[in-house]
Amino acid sequence: MLTPTQQQTLKADILANSDLDSLPNTPDGAFEIARLYGLAASPAFFVWRTSVSEAEIMQNGFDWVRVDNLSIGKARIMDWLFRSTGAMNPSLGNVRAGIIECWKGTAPDLAVQAAIFGHCQRLAARVEKLFAVGAGTSVVNGIGPATMAFEGALSFSDVLEARNN
Repeated sequence: MLTPTQQQTLKADILANSDLDSLPNTPDGAFEIARLYGLAASPAFFVWRTSVSEAEIMQNGFDWVRVDNLSIGKARIMDWLFRSTGAMNPSLGNVRAGIIECWKGTAPDLAVQAAIFGHCQRLAARVEKLFAVGAGTSVVNGIGPATMAFEGALSFSDVLEARNN
């Protein structure tokens, strides 16, 4: 369910794009508009993921040798990033700051940081880009992707309600 402000933004975007505004204001037209908003944003637009599992990080390109070089405090930060749910939310600035704090300094540690951040971003759908805040570029040094204010897919009723208000 969209907020009233998001409905206004969606309506303005539909009106501004001929591939959307040319579709009829009917349930069938709304289904098609919702489908189009579910496609990947073009050009490519990166967003921070809201959930990345510990297993995904640790089993995909993680340099386990670097763990021995972590201080106790840095090792605790890494543990706490995943402790409560087995996943972290890199869309939160403090989580990204924790990753940066753990993996800074040497070139090998920065490579681990880059590998972790590589898992923390994804390409946005057209609707996610519409409501996102930020540059939307691929992550470099912990910055770049946008933060989502809406995640997922629009329903046809979201589209109908926005177009009719």
